[in-house]
Amino acid sequence: MTKIIGLTGGIGSGKTTIANYFKSFGIPVYIADDEARKIMQSVEIISAIKNVFGDEVFENEKLNREELAKIVFNNPEKLEKLNNIVHPAVKKHFEQWLLQHTAAPYVIYEAAILFESGSYKNCDLIITVTAPIESRIQRVVERDKTTRELVLKRINAQWTDEQRISKSDFIIENTSMETTKLEVVKILKILKIKQNVV
Repeated sequence: MTKIIGLTGGIGSGKTTIANYFKSFGIPVYIADDEARKIMQSVEIISAIKNVFGDEVFENEKLNREELAKIVFNNPEKLEKLNNIVHPAVKKHFEQWLLQHTAAPYVIYEAAILFESGSYKNCDLIITVTAPIESRIQRVVERDKTTRELVLKRINAQWTDEQRISKSDFIIENTSMETTKLEVVKILKILKIKQNVV
């Protein structure tokens, strides 16, 4: 039975970079946020978003993600409504993806809101990535061409590192790529031992 290793961390912690590092070892990796972006372009999801949020989050019939983010990260109730539209679709997509990787001893499921969405309950083990708050803010401001204020709103909408750590099996402190790579290699060795024991 393929084991699901959850990989999470706050926005800007560098978890996608770490997910790609796992991938370089030949481990199948599912990036939930990337898949959610694709799913949000489907007719069914677009229609559901329009029903809940109206036309103001659309520009020329195309979803304006920045406008939607402004609304949901200022309103926990609306964020929950959006998650209730997107998450069941991502869950279904991941289950189909998993069927294509049944030969793998384990897969990585990377998700920013692994705990908030309840997806952690389907994971056999969980890795949390942490990074200094200022580094995280700077990364996201540069990556998303956004403001510090908006990044802080997104951070505050997520669980804290302390909350994530309390429910995790492994912690990667992403302060430098070299030490982070060593942490990944260490985790892979432990997973291999666990696999042999099972």
